[in-house]
Amino acid sequence: MGGKKQNNNDFFTRVYEVTRMIPYGRVTSYGAIARYLATGRSARMVGWALNICHNNPEFIPAHRVVNRKGLLTGKRHFGNSSTMQQLLENEGLIVEDDRILNFGEKFWDPIAELD
Repeated sequence: MGGKKQNNNDFFTRVYEVTRMIPYGRVTSYGAIARYLATGRSARMVGWALNICHNNPEFIPAHRVVNRKGLLTGKRHFGNSSTMQQLLENEGLIVEDDRILNFGEKFWDPIAELD
């Protein structure tokens, strides 16, 4: 049982490393991070990692990770319902009804950008 926790910690660390590479003003999806980490079916685990990243001493720009349709599905984990949107808008993204309008233009694919 202890091994599984270690594996989760390693996975979460890898998620945080990729998330820190997302450029200012760009966004990616939980699934894109999972695919980059060669764990394509683990988008939910990426979400779980980002939900608790506020416990990490290093800044992790979790607000730059949204669902595959550009929806701010993780917004409730930012203290109040508007913080995630405000952070994204501060970086020049356009958000309306909890969705990034210029999602295709601002999407950052770690597989294409980092490999």
